[in-house]
Amino acid sequence: MAGFRTNSEDSQPLSEINITPFVDVMLVLLIIFMVAAPLMESGIPIQLPKASTKAISKDEDSVVLSLTKDKKLFLGKVEVPGAALETRLKELFKNKEKQEILIRADSELSYGVVAATMAIVKNAGIHKIGLMTDLKPENPSKK
Repeated sequence: MAGFRTNSEDSQPLSEINITPFVDVMLVLLIIFMVAAPLMESGIPIQLPKASTKAISKDEDSVVLSLTKDKKLFLGKVEVPGAALETRLKELFKNKEKQEILIRADSELSYGVVAATMAIVKNAGIHKIGLMTDLKPENPSKK
């Protein structure tokens, strides 16, 4: 029986936790969220017009009004009926210090639809309006 140990040190429970599986799972979740986060940003499919302008910074508290090609309005990701837009904007901006809005309009919409929407926004008391576009790729032949 020389192969068996009977010391009291060997019979105590193991007090170390193996965290390797936990770290593996956390790294996989981190990668999944890093890949999925940019896809969740826009939410509403809109074909933005192309323009070669300086990019504006979009804060976390920026309000985005989206117009789809079938003339549906979205404040953030929530659809708003056209008749209720002015009221919703007044409620939303009632206590906000920053009175500005960004408009994402589909490039297939007519100028009149966008202009009418901008008029509703102005009637709600918001006078700083930004129009969002996609960056136009530079023409390689100009270089």
